Amino acid sequence: MPPTRRTALAALALAVGDAALGNPPSHQATTDMPATSYRGNQHRPTKDLLAWHALASVEPALEPGLPIVDPHHHLFNTEAQPLYWRREDMAQDLAGGHRVLGTVYVAAYGAGWRSDGPEPLRSVGEVERIVQLSAQPLPTPQGPCRLAAGIVSDVNLSLGDAAAEVLEAHVAASDGRLRGVRYYTTYHDGALCRFIPNAPRQLMADAAFRRGFALLERHRLSFDALVYHTQLRELAALADAFPRTTIVLNHVGMPVGVLDFATQRSAVRRQWEQDMRLLAQRPNVVVKVGGMGMPIFGFGFEQRERPAATQALVQAWQPLVQVCIEAFGPARCMLESNFPVDKQSCGYTQLWNAFKLATGGLSAEERKALFYGTACQAYRLPELQAACAATWPGA
Repeated sequence: MPPTRRTALAALALAVGDAALGNPPSHQATTDMPATSYRGNQHRPTKDLLAWHALASVEPALEPGLPIVDPHHHLFNTEAQPLYWRREDMAQDLAGGHRVLGTVYVAAYGAGWRSDGPEPLRSVGEVERIVQLSAQPLPTPQGPCRLAAGIVSDVNLSLGDAAAEVLEAHVAASDGRLRGVRYYTTYHDGALCRFIPNAPRQLMADAAFRRGFALLERHRLSFDALVYHTQLRELAALADAFPRTTIVLNHVGMPVGVLDFATQRSAVRRQWEQDMRLLAQRPNVVVKVGGMGMPIFGFGFEQRERPAATQALVQAWQPLVQVCIEAFGPARCMLESNFPVDKQSCGYTQLWNAFKLATGGLSAEERKALFYGTACQAYRLPELQAACAATWPGA
């Protein structure tokens, strides 16, 4: 029997490979330094990851009063699995001092999918699960966090017209919080296909996929686009075909720095920047600035003796952050944690410290957009936006 989509997604949470720490490199991350020993974006299983994080120096949260909406995180599995991040794990990471007033949950790893019934509708189980997990706000030392104020679910848009039933079921299960859909469109004909689900070639141009995509406008849903840097022009063509549907580009478009691209990182960066600037000409596209803690970027933080400190993150990430802000403008950029995946490089406190330092030279209005405004606009969260605006320092 061929594997189901849930089986394929769940397998991502198990394929961690050899978790031995090895000899971490002493070099600082640079554009031209090839990454080694890529084992996927979940480099360490969770218990080893927690032990690794215990070696990190404690850093206080910078600008702790700044309100944040984290527009990209996952929750999945239990301690019985090699990889997990539960509600209580999230609460522990958010206890570092940043003021996260709300979040957007993004589907991943087939978490909570139904094990029986019609296969296309099994993903509804993930929506039901996150609604249950987020029935109460997440308590943090900085105050309650509206967990999953918006939900981005997993719908197989390749079903074409038949995706209508699935979308309606997701909307019905979402407690009024469904704001978007994500469906893997990542494709590469090289080694990457061993680590991330490989979509059919040119999926975004496929007629059935586009019929399914066309249904999003009916429900005022956005599309979270997970693509490699090699696919940014394909995404631009999709944006042109559906100008009234908001497309949220995940993880700065993933300029890959490992495997087939490990020795081409300067060329990758140039092509990525060019294509990002072309994509930014589509007004219906916004970008999530984050995900750079994933090993796929090739910075190599996951191979070090201890998690990255704030200053190391700023040095590695700021050039990408700057390109995104210059190309799209702050009003079309949102900062994201991508936790727990980015935890393979750094802690939650250090991640947001890095973003605060990297954007410190911008105006208050520009930073409001980056830390909460763009996310609340794209995912239609006006009450959360108002709460953030009311608590901005000096408001």
